[in-house]
Amino acid sequence: MSSKKSSYYLGLDIGGTKCAVVLGDRDLNILEKITFPTRTTERGWQGVVDEFLAHARSLVEKYGAGNLVKTGISCGGPLDSRKGVIYSPPNLPGWDAVPIVKIFEEALGVPAEVQNDANASALAEWMLGAGKGTQNMVFLTFGTGMGAGLILDGRLYAGTNDLGGEVGHVRMAPDGPVGFNKAGSFEGFCSGGGIAQLARKMAAEKMERGENVGFCPEEEYLEKITAKEVFEAAREGDSLAQEVVRISSEYLGRGLAVLIDILNPECIVIGSIFARNEEMIRPHMEKTLQEEAIPAALRVCRIVPAALGDSIGDYAALSVAVKK
Repeated sequence: MSSKKSSYYLGLDIGGTKCAVVLGDRDLNILEKITFPTRTTERGWQGVVDEFLAHARSLVEKYGAGNLVKTGISCGGPLDSRKGVIYSPPNLPGWDAVPIVKIFEEALGVPAEVQNDANASALAEWMLGAGKGTQNMVFLTFGTGMGAGLILDGRLYAGTNDLGGEVGHVRMAPDGPVGFNKAGSFEGFCSGGGIAQLARKMAAEKMERGENVGFCPEEEYLEKITAKEVFEAAREGDSLAQEVVRISSEYLGRGLAVLIDILNPECIVIGSIFARNEEMIRPHMEKTLQEEAIPAALRVCRIVPAALGDSIGDYAALSVAVKK
């Protein structure tokens, strides 16, 4: 077997709850995967990194150290991809100025690179998923938050200091649900947490008028409402839930129109909530897009659900390693 055929890459997915070490080839075929709970509050970042190193070394020993080409790391920001340093992500308490790239380069003897998870996911959907074959693509997470990754002219665009694509921070209305620490933001209207906030507010107002709320039978339950429940209720015909979905979907359309007008992409790939509820979101989203976006730019842009599903974190980390 030639060294070219047997070369492989490592991807490290650092999450607040769980982590993964994946080994794959340059075509993003995953050959082996090891997962483990993060438990960073119990053992600190050093303990988590030590477990990453132990699993990585076991895979390197199994597949041959001489055949390892590069290590890719996907992690929530903030971080500095150029310096290879992680700076206190909200889901990783205590990870302050962790020189993650230097640690893995010295331990494994090959180049390493780190990208924030939205950028890494954009790479994965571009190289393997719904955006494959495009030159200009936007990836939106639309999950717990609203993050983005930008592929422009066939390359990942991270910005001057890794803040390119922070579309969730854009204010869409003077007031509204809070996301990215800003009321009325894109993330506020278009994220799991923001949709839940909107539903709670509208349900409370309806209860104050003495009206029943199907998906929230008691006032004590207001704070427990989730976006998943809202979409389930909307699917079953609940009028209030359908109104919440309409509002969120229309703001999604407004946000997409801004991206289309500024970036003129071929494709916008949207994950999580959109991918699971496309049939309810798309009609309102497209109506708003027709009203707001430059028609010629809208005509050349496909808006599609993410293709990699729950496996995107694995492919994201590997994509950081494989990308040129």
